[in-house]
Amino acid sequence: MNTIDLNSDVGESFGRWELGDDTAMFRSVSSANVACGFHAGDPSVLRATCASAAASGVKVGAHPGYRDLANFGRRFLDVDPIQLTDEIIYQVGALQAIAKTAGTSVTYVKPHGALGNAIVHHAAHAQAVVDAVNAVDATLPILAMPNSEILTRAEAAGLRGVPEAFADRAYTADGRLAPRSLPGSVLHDADEVAERVIRMVTEGKITTLDGVDIDVSPESICVHGDTAGAVEMALHIREALESAGIAITSFV
Repeated sequence: MNTIDLNSDVGESFGRWELGDDTAMFRSVSSANVACGFHAGDPSVLRATCASAAASGVKVGAHPGYRDLANFGRRFLDVDPIQLTDEIIYQVGALQAIAKTAGTSVTYVKPHGALGNAIVHHAAHAQAVVDAVNAVDATLPILAMPNSEILTRAEAAGLRGVPEAFADRAYTADGRLAPRSLPGSVLHDADEVAERVIRMVTEGKITTLDGVDIDVSPESICVHGDTAGAVEMALHIREALESAGIAITSFV
């Protein structure tokens, strides 16, 4: 593989609460997962984020989540699947309108946080997301964890499923993200993270918290924008990839 997409979660500030440096992140990534207002972000933040992404040549993706501002969308909610479908439609549709006014468009969907983790195995919520994307625009790819319920159901529905890996998160032996409550679940050493990313792309392997190598085949790699040193880490990853002869380009 001589190209890879780098994506980052952005647009997560809200009112006077500022989170991340989105404009700086856009110097390193090729795809922007823009919050849709239910876990983070407000209309003004989202419009400014989309405009900044457009100016930087970065693709915009919708980043919908559970309706849970208080917990940043990182708490599982046992939402009725029909309600969840409607809430995803609402979020993606809102971002489509905002992106259009900012001179860009929504080109994919990546579920956020607890929703993204749940649809790895939660069949009803995975189908709810698929139904929502299919209803809004069946040409939108869904970016999610590989070998997950959501990607299986997306492909069954005729949607494009795009597998991703996480640069700065540890994995368990079953190929899932280690819970944030576990020590070492979030990685902060830029050199270590860059080496992991190079190995993911060139060898298709990653070492888990248990010390076991598992297979990965990402079309996109996520670098979180809300962790300390995120901008510097993203730049370090980009430079390491380019030094290895791997170009950074969007999957859409």
